[in-house]
Amino acid sequence: GIDRADTGTVAVFDLGGGTFDISMLEVKKGIFHVLSTCGDTFLGGEDFDLAIVNYLLTEFRRTDGIDLSKDRNVLQRLKEAAKVAKQELSNAFSYEVHIPYICKSGGTGAPKDLRINLDRKTFEGIVAPLLQRLDGPCLQALAEANLNTGEIDDVILVGGMTRMPGVKYRAQKIFGKPPNDSINPDEAVASGAAIQAALLQGI
Repeated sequence: GIDRADTGTVAVFDLGGGTFDISMLEVKKGIFHVLSTCGDTFLGGEDFDLAIVNYLLTEFRRTDGIDLSKDRNVLQRLKEAAKVAKQELSNAFSYEVHIPYICKSGGTGAPKDLRINLDRKTFEGIVAPLLQRLDGPCLQALAEANLNTGEIDDVILVGGMTRMPGVKYRAQKIFGKPPNDSINPDEAVASGAAIQAALLQGI
């Protein structure tokens, strides 16, 4: 819907499950012209999940003295719990990761639960190195398009990971303006592809 107004220059900030892409677009009278595109093919939501998994493993080893990293089934359960925790922390300030019967006690053999409270501040600290990696591609895309941040009229967030407050803040810090999160980040790419297909069909 950006083409409905002569928006000017737009940065499309796309952080999904597996990759990060940033594109600079010029919009004139409904026509989009790609000025530059950059990204990181090894940065996405899965990396944020893994950071939480590593934190849970470390905390459980510290509090219970048990290393869970060798059990593939446990790691899968941790990954699923980490994804839920990441999503919950987009809206809540803290979340308790609870996985019942995660392992057996080393002494008695009794089943043990994993209960670890994770707050948003701790989470953002864990993933700080990942958030920092967003800067490079954005600055490179700006340079290749011969633009500075003051010339960007709108920053559009795309991809499920852009729901994370820390990602929104990082985008704002990079471009110096609040990003536009009015578009559904999960549906934006699919909707755009469907619209383009309709245009090609003359619909």
